Amino acid sequence: MDKEKTKGRQGIQSIEVGGKLLQVLAANGRSMMLRDLAKSAGMPAAKAHRYLVSLIRMGLVEQDHATGRYDLGSFSLELGLAAMGRLDPIRLATPILEDLCERIGETVALAVWGNHGATVVRLLEAGGPITVALRAGTVLPLASSATGRAFAAFFRSPYLRQLLEQELKGAAEAQSISLGIARREMDSLLSEIRSQGIARASGSFSPGINGFSAPVFNQAGTMVAAITSLGPIGNFANDWESNIAEEIKRAAQNLSQRLGYSKPVQEQ
Repeated sequence: MDKEKTKGRQGIQSIEVGGKLLQVLAANGRSMMLRDLAKSAGMPAAKAHRYLVSLIRMGLVEQDHATGRYDLGSFSLELGLAAMGRLDPIRLATPILEDLCERIGETVALAVWGNHGATVVRLLEAGGPITVALRAGTVLPLASSATGRAFAAFFRSPYLRQLLEQELKGAAEAQSISLGIARREMDSLLSEIRSQGIARASGSFSPGINGFSAPVFNQAGTMVAAITSLGPIGNFANDWESNIAEEIKRAAQNLSQRLGYSKPVQEQ
């Protein structure tokens, strides 16, 4: 149940207090001494120790008797693995996509990496006068679509590299430029996308349509999906810092967090 839905409801305070200790251990990423654990949880060491005794009995916490340090226990691992096994990006994305569509008033989509490439699996249309030619099952090009570029920038797959190379060869021939130039231009574009944390395209895949696409990561830091929004060029600003871009990145970050992703300390 979401935190917002439980606000105002009566609960068991002792469980919430013990939960603070578990949250601190999970966030710290390594074992902790009692004084540091208690301080981070905002409680006296004596109080923390009483809760830790019960948590150890349950297997949620373990203590290294040689050093006295506390860490998450085997049952915490079991709970985490069970929770991860229940995570479904498409199911979890639905309310996030609905909220995003309502907030920005544009068509939004969720894409995953399928057997043939970046594939749309969920689509919510804004219902405006201009219809975007997109549907569930559409496989998007890597080099010219915002969604494809997001996968090209953040997804790791030998097959993706092969597909991208094929597209670059075709683009080089169409533009009468060398393959080397096409590769360098794409490398520069992907570098910019990584620095911005979101991909964009303007009329390159669908004439008159702008698009943004942000990566979604799982608990292992692997890209598992992309949240995309499309709209007519006249109404859909494609500036990196536009409100639409920020909303899409926020939605992707929200879904990533639901899937257990946490940014490394150096990226925060």
